Amino acid sequence: MPSIPEIRYARSGDVHIAYQTWGSGPALVGIPPFAQNIEALWGDPTGAYQHFLGRIGEFATVTHFDKRGTGLSDRGSGFHGIEERIDDIRAVMDAIGLERASIGGISEGGPMALLFAATYPERVDKLMLFGTGARFTSTEGYPHGMDPETFDALVGQAIELWATPDSLLTPMWMPSLVDDAGFRSWVTGYERASASPGAVRDAFAYIRDIDVRGALPSIQAPALVLHRTDELIVDIAHGRYLADNLADARFVELPGIDHVPWVGDADSALDRMEEFLTGTNQPRVDIDRVLATVVFTDIVDSTRRATEVGDSRWRSMLDRHDATMREQIEKYGGIAVKSTGDGFLATFDSPSRAVRAARSMVAASAQAGLPIRSGLHTGEIERRGDDVAGIAVHIAARVAALAGSGETIVSSTVRDLMLGSEFSFADRGSHALKGVEGDWRVLAVEAG
Repeated sequence: MPSIPEIRYARSGDVHIAYQTWGSGPALVGIPPFAQNIEALWGDPTGAYQHFLGRIGEFATVTHFDKRGTGLSDRGSGFHGIEERIDDIRAVMDAIGLERASIGGISEGGPMALLFAATYPERVDKLMLFGTGARFTSTEGYPHGMDPETFDALVGQAIELWATPDSLLTPMWMPSLVDDAGFRSWVTGYERASASPGAVRDAFAYIRDIDVRGALPSIQAPALVLHRTDELIVDIAHGRYLADNLADARFVELPGIDHVPWVGDADSALDRMEEFLTGTNQPRVDIDRVLATVVFTDIVDSTRRATEVGDSRWRSMLDRHDATMREQIEKYGGIAVKSTGDGFLATFDSPSRAVRAARSMVAASAQAGLPIRSGLHTGEIERRGDDVAGIAVHIAARVAALAGSGETIVSSTVRDLMLGSEFSFADRGSHALKGVEGDWRVLAVEAG
C-alpha cells in the first residue's frame, strides 16, 4: 500500500476542490461516485480500497478528487449541475499542469467523464467507465434502470439512514461486505466525513434526471466500459447501452454483485484497466469535431426596420448591434463565429454560459432599441477554419425561428444538460424543424 498522498486544492471559480496525485505512468484522472472523502477512504479496514488505489498507481499517474459540496472540497458550495462539475475536472487538470489525460468515471462520475470527453476532446486520451450509464432512471425511449418512483423511494431510505449503522451504502453498493461488522462500522464514520444528509439529498435530486445521451455521438476517444453482471444499483443494461452508442468502445462484463470496483474481485477489473491504459496508443482525437452549444440570434422585423430608417442609418445601427453582441459573447466565454446580417452565430463550451449570454444579448439589444430573439441547441459541430457546420448548427437556427421577440428558446438537449442550474423552463411542445428528422421538444427560458 502506498503512503497516503498529500492533499492539495485546485480553484474552480470560488470553490476549492481537494485532490490527490500518486503513482507513475500514463496520466489518469478518476471521477468518484456521488460522494467520497479522499483522505478517509485510505482507512478502509478491509484494505480493499488501499489495494485498488495502490495497484492503479503501479501503472498510471492517478489524480482523484472530492466533488464540490462533499468530502474535503468546499462543503458550502452546493450540489450544482453537471456543467460546474466538469469545470472542476478542468480546474484540477490545470492545477497539476495536465494538458491531456485519460478520464475514469465510476457510477455518477461516468456522465461527467462522458460530457467532459465530448466537450474537451483535445484533453482526453481514453475513457474508462465502471458501473455507470448515460442516464440512471427510465424514461421514454430509455427503458433501462429504475423507474423514477422506485428511485425516489430508495433515495428517501438512503437519506434517512445515512451515516447510521443501518446505512444502505454497504448492502446496496457493496453487498459482498454486508456481513463484515468492522467494515460497516467504519462506513458510518466514512459517510459522515463524505457528505451530510442534505448533500446526499441534493446529489440524488440531480442524479435522478441526469441525461448525457445526446453527448455520446460526439465522443471519439476510445472507451473501456466495465460492468458487473449482477450489481444492484446500475443495471448492466446501462453499460451495454454505452458500448452500443460510443464510436470506439470495448465492453467487458465482469462477474459480481458490487457496484464499486474496489470491492469484490477488484483485480479482474484492474487487469483490464491496465491493459487498456498502457496498451498501444490510439490515434489522437479529431478535435475539429466537438460538442458545443450553438446560439443564434435574430433581429425582430429587421426588414421593416431597415426600410423605416434607411440604408445609411441601418448600417450604423447594425455596426453597434454587432459590437454589442460580440461584447456579450466574449463576456461569457463564447466564440463569436459570424454575423448573419441581421443576427449572430456563436458557440459556447457550456450550455449555462450560452443561456446567460443569450439572455444578456436579448437585454442589451432591447436597451438599444433593436429587439432580438435567440435559439440554442447543444450537439456536435465541425470546425471549418473560422466557421462551424453540422446538424447542431441547423437545429439551433430552426429553434431560434420559433422564438418571439425578447425570448430565448432552447432544445430539450440544452435543458437536460443544465439540470441543477438556476434556470427554469416553460415547455413549448414538440415541433417539426425544417430539414431535420423527427419532432423536437423546445422550451422557453423563464428565469435564472
